[in-house]
Amino acid sequence: MANAKNPVFLAVDLGAESGRVVAGHFDGEFIALEEVHRFPNGPVDVLGHLHWDVLRLWSDIKVGLAKAAQQYGRHIAGIGLDTWGVDFGLLDANDELLGNPYHYRDSRTDGMMERAFEKLSRGAIFEATGIQFLQLNTLIQLVAMVEARSPALDVAQTLLMMPDLLNFWLTGCKANEFSDVTTSQCYDPRAGTWAYGMLEQLGIPTRMFRDGAGDRIVPPGTVLGTLLPSVMEETGLGAVPVIAPATHDTGSAVAAVPMDPENAIYLSSGTWSLMGVESKVPIINETMLAYNLTNEGGVNGTFRLLKNIMGLWLVQECRREWQRAGEDHDYGEMVEMAAAAPAFGPLIYPGDDRFLAPGDMAPRIQAFCRETGQAVPETKGAILRCALESLALEYRWVAEKLDELTGRRLATIHIIGGGAKNELLDQFAADATGRMVVTGPIEATALGNVLVQAIALGHIDSLSEGREVVARSFELKTFAPRDTAAWDAAYQRYLGIRGES
Repeated sequence: MANAKNPVFLAVDLGAESGRVVAGHFDGEFIALEEVHRFPNGPVDVLGHLHWDVLRLWSDIKVGLAKAAQQYGRHIAGIGLDTWGVDFGLLDANDELLGNPYHYRDSRTDGMMERAFEKLSRGAIFEATGIQFLQLNTLIQLVAMVEARSPALDVAQTLLMMPDLLNFWLTGCKANEFSDVTTSQCYDPRAGTWAYGMLEQLGIPTRMFRDGAGDRIVPPGTVLGTLLPSVMEETGLGAVPVIAPATHDTGSAVAAVPMDPENAIYLSSGTWSLMGVESKVPIINETMLAYNLTNEGGVNGTFRLLKNIMGLWLVQECRREWQRAGEDHDYGEMVEMAAAAPAFGPLIYPGDDRFLAPGDMAPRIQAFCRETGQAVPETKGAILRCALESLALEYRWVAEKLDELTGRRLATIHIIGGGAKNELLDQFAADATGRMVVTGPIEATALGNVLVQAIALGHIDSLSEGREVVARSFELKTFAPRDTAAWDAAYQRYLGIRGES
């Protein structure tokens, strides 16, 4: 338990499937995490459109803070909040929310990248932002609103990314934090401001991004203020400072990776697989554009040169589909099914657009295999093995591109996040890439959130020191590559599936 010398930092961590309030205990040498409150999250279908239930999330955050107040009271030193990227809320002139924020998987963005390219070329957009093209990006969502002549754009005065909206409700401070802003494809990393010229060319109102003080973009580690009196009264907390960590969850997760940033690849494994390297500057060139890699913001002004990969969403959606049919398999059982299935069967390209939307994932995997002239996986185990082997081979493709872009062989892959618990996929990643894989910490996002708070408030001196704290506080596992010749053969077949041979 905490005492006056052992501060408690509360990490509010919202993911695409669930949210949590986690207490981080720091005694000067070690960090320990304790879950205070967990609650579900996911899309809500309203008249055929997917939204986030943001008011229920807000209510659950306050429930978690109230529980933490009862457990830790005056020992709570700070609060930090992180979420997924790209999604946002719009406020009117009275700072009231204009409708439920859309979910990034909503179909309104179908075909909208092509509409954007009619106004501004793919190359020009990448040159302005350095961001990977995905139809779920904030920019493409805004293009969809322009094309639909959304009345919200006529009255919106402020755009706040999802974590920044919730931080505004906590503190009354309207600011967008750097790491989440960079996921939007609306930010110019060279100029360090919103990409105003590009936004104007696409017909997107730029007043939403400005106020009298400028761009409202703040770096990770910014103290936004203390809790509003109404929040203090409802939760029982005092005037606790709220710190913007890397509010994009992957930014927080990468901050906690106990790695040598010069020689390692990180892989944040969950609903998405975010795979990349830490860079001191954004890399914006034709090669990055050709490979559709991205430059997202990190801690200490760094950039996360990475690839967004359709991750364990493939498995999660199969599980939900089978649950709806009355067959409930936990993830451990599903891993066992995949392990028992024949190796090196049919493969899919995880980045195919058909896999983006929720529902009917197993039939879509089967359809992809059928359409590409492969044997169709019929059993659950074969479907799951197809997804996991394909993911591992996509990891190899990305690792090779990162080697090329950095000019060096990156010998180690650090896998963090909940997906690191899938030891079958961890071993596949080592085998497919021919590189050493180190897994852990599992709770990297909450840890990175806590680390940035501790640095901001002077309890830890630097990010490198914080990563040393993580390394001694949590057990790491190592997976050495095996049977690489068989994976080499599978990779050549995968390149054909990917359309590269």
